[in-house]
This record gives sequence, C-alpha cells and structure tokens, in this order.
Amino acid sequence: MRHLLLAYLICLLPAASFAAEDVSAAASPALSEIRGRNNLPPLETSAALARAASAHAEDMATNGFFSHTGSNGSGIGDRARAAGYGFCFIAENIAKGQGSLDQVIEGWMGSTGHRRNILAENAREFAVARGDGAIWVMVLGRPGC
Repeated sequence: MRHLLLAYLICLLPAASFAAEDVSAAASPALSEIRGRNNLPPLETSAALARAASAHAEDMATNGFFSHTGSNGSGIGDRARAAGYGFCFIAENIAKGQGSLDQVIEGWMGSTGHRRNILAENAREFAVARGDGAIWVMVLGRPGC
C-alpha cells in the first residue's frame, strides 16, 4: 500500500520537474567520474537548477528554437534566479538531437566550451533536463558564495 501511495504522489509531480531530476540522477555517476579524473569534486544535484533547466528545455521545445537566450530574452542567470537559485557561478550547456544521455555528455566533453563548463572549478551543483525533440539543457552552479 505504501508503494502505491508513493507511486500516486510521484504522478502528481509536474512532469518536466520530475524528468529533469531523473535525468540529473542518471547523469551524476558519469559526471562524477569525469570530474574525478580531473581532480575536481563531484557535483550535487539541485532541484532549483532542475527547474531552470526544465523551463528552458520546455521553452525551446514549445516555441521551436534552440538558443541560450529564452523566448522572453532571459539568460541562464535570469532563469536560475526565477527558479529560486542564488548563485556566484552559473553556466549552461545545451544540445539537440542526441538520443541518449551518454551521447549528449560525450558531445559536450568533445566541445571546448561545454567541457569547460563541466570541468569548472567553481561548479558545485548541476541539473540536466531533456525536452521534447531531444533538446538537452544542463545547468551548473555554485550557490551563494
């Protein structure tokens, strides 16, 4: 009975938010390994960053564009603050068309700018969201400071 209640409550969560957290959890081991090989600490998942990543993935999918700038002119800092994330470091990776999380991480690591974000010394938290049309958004941040 307890499992049924948990399943019911999970179904009540907003789909985009749940999907982002699920993708983040799946990405965590690979990102920890990559950062560990580079003598960097692992990243913690962040619910606020998941909201920011999901919102941008949904915006791009719904409005048919692909950009770091949102349909309303927002940047990653604006979206992070709107999701309730106060930060001293923020970065964003986006990708489109990769069919799996492994493919998107491999693609980001093969790109100088995206790799720099993943290996940022200031990054402490992250989230990854996947939107319709295989649109991927990763947000990395460091709260407060």
